Amino acid sequence: MKKMYIGIDTETANGLTDENGKVDLSNSLVYDVGWAIIDKKGKVYLTRSFVVAEIFLDPDLMKSAYFAEKIPQYWKDIKAGKRVLTTFRNIRFQFMCDRKKYNCTTVFAHNAYFDYNALNCTLRYLTGSKQRYFFPRSVELWDTLKMSRDVIGKTKRYSEFCQTNNYLTNHKTPQNRLTAEILWKYLSGDNNFVESHTGLEDVQIESEIFVYCLKSRKKMRRRLFER
Repeated sequence: MKKMYIGIDTETANGLTDENGKVDLSNSLVYDVGWAIIDKKGKVYLTRSFVVAEIFLDPDLMKSAYFAEKIPQYWKDIKAGKRVLTTFRNIRFQFMCDRKKYNCTTVFAHNAYFDYNALNCTLRYLTGSKQRYFFPRSVELWDTLKMSRDVIGKTKRYSEFCQTNNYLTNHKTPQNRLTAEILWKYLSGDNNFVESHTGLEDVQIESEIFVYCLKSRKKMRRRLFER
């Protein structure tokens, strides 16, 4: 059977406030989640785009949302049928069904720990911690940030690209930045590209990055962590 992969991406509100009223950025809550099922060559077999009703319909939570200015566009997309507004429970159930249908044992994301943590946090928040982990234990989580750092980030050509365009970190010794947007600018040759910062659309470019890394013969780290 052909090996299949699920790419996933989330957009979040900043998270919950602690006892002192400070926003805890480690507890982000998902309001948008998209995924795509692909093979190793990048052929797309299925895509999904969901808006999490419990978070998206809470005006207090959405005040802290990253890219909150996109909320009107979400409503347009929902009305047009481009995205589905439903409960987090339904979204997770659909994810499990899709994973089983295509026998996917590997999920990938760019900066995967963020999405892993946000999905777990949202599940715990909405279930009162009765359920704690969005992904089943049998799933391997791969991080395209780690993969691209080893395959792309260390090359002379990419370093020159980042130097030329000032795509560098603010460290004492600046490093090449490896956001999905910058990586796609490099791989596509389109330096005017602007990342959508919506779940499914971001998955689509992250899938291209993933496939590029898979095709490389370079040794690379893949797994987010061992579980």
